[in-house]
Amino acid sequence: MRTYILSAVLILLLVIGIFMIPNLSKQTTYRDSEQQGLDEQITIHFSHVVAENTPKGRTALYFKELVEEKSGGQIHVELYPNGMLYNDENEMTALQHNDVQMIAPTYSKISNDVPEWGVLDLPFLFEDETDVTRVLSSEVGDTLRQALEKQGIHGLGFWQNGFKQMIAKDAPIQTLADFKSKRMRTMASNLLTMQAKLLGATPQAVSFDEVNSVISKAAIDVQENTLSNIYSKSFYKEEPYITRSNHGILGYGVLMNQRFWDSLSTESKGIITLSMQEASAWNEKIARKMNVDDEKRMKAYGTHFYTLSTHEKARWKRTLQPLYHEFQQKDYRDILDAIERQLHQKNAYIIAVM
Repeated sequence: MRTYILSAVLILLLVIGIFMIPNLSKQTTYRDSEQQGLDEQITIHFSHVVAENTPKGRTALYFKELVEEKSGGQIHVELYPNGMLYNDENEMTALQHNDVQMIAPTYSKISNDVPEWGVLDLPFLFEDETDVTRVLSSEVGDTLRQALEKQGIHGLGFWQNGFKQMIAKDAPIQTLADFKSKRMRTMASNLLTMQAKLLGATPQAVSFDEVNSVISKAAIDVQENTLSNIYSKSFYKEEPYITRSNHGILGYGVLMNQRFWDSLSTESKGIITLSMQEASAWNEKIARKMNVDDEKRMKAYGTHFYTLSTHEKARWKRTLQPLYHEFQQKDYRDILDAIERQLHQKNAYIIAVM
């Protein structure tokens, strides 16, 4: 009997030892904080207001793929397109409250909270996409990102959608006189509101997700947008007159909640930063291609296209010059000067090689 009891005790101790040894080994294995940061899955909720088949929508998906691949699935990006969670009126507040961790609002929307960003809405500031890339990859981009910090926001990068064109319901916009008595949809931006007034139109602030509804109610006559947005939202079906004016750029600041960013490990930050750089470079190419392709599709549909004449473009520039004076008076002249230095360097190089 004693032998049986002794044997049972020994077997029990052996079983306990088998289960304890792996646990002890696991507990005593050294793992630094960087490893621990990636061993715990991180979820980034990324909300934006446009369709998936747009430059921003497609770049967000590409960014998601890059982050998840580079992190081995430890960082997961959950996308909420088309204003599924928040629209362009409340997404900034949601980000600041960390209700979502990432958004990509237009420069215009950011300027409501961070006025320095309004410089990017100045009309006819850039001649082409190369100008935009040159400026935003310089100290100007650094200055704009730093300005976000006072709002508890970390700037990850810049994405582009291309140049804005004028689109009208009843007749093409070809001269300044064509804006008279027209109701023009604008984003909720002081600078863009002033732009509409200077052109001779009556501004109507409408969020992006409500534009189609407002068009169907015949509440606006004119709006500005990129060709890819005009196509993806089917604006051209109700507003069939598009004027290629290239009067301003439509781009996005890719933003992250600062507290969330600070909580990440160095390794996680590195993965997100590298993925953003690659996604931003890809975005420039896809934005150009989509605008060209979507113009072809709209032409095939029967949309009417017009090009703003050189003479008329000069008149628009003179008419909109007060916007520059307004911006300079708000103590942000240094940013505009920095942009002009970058553009002057480009022009000086072109003259030199000629």
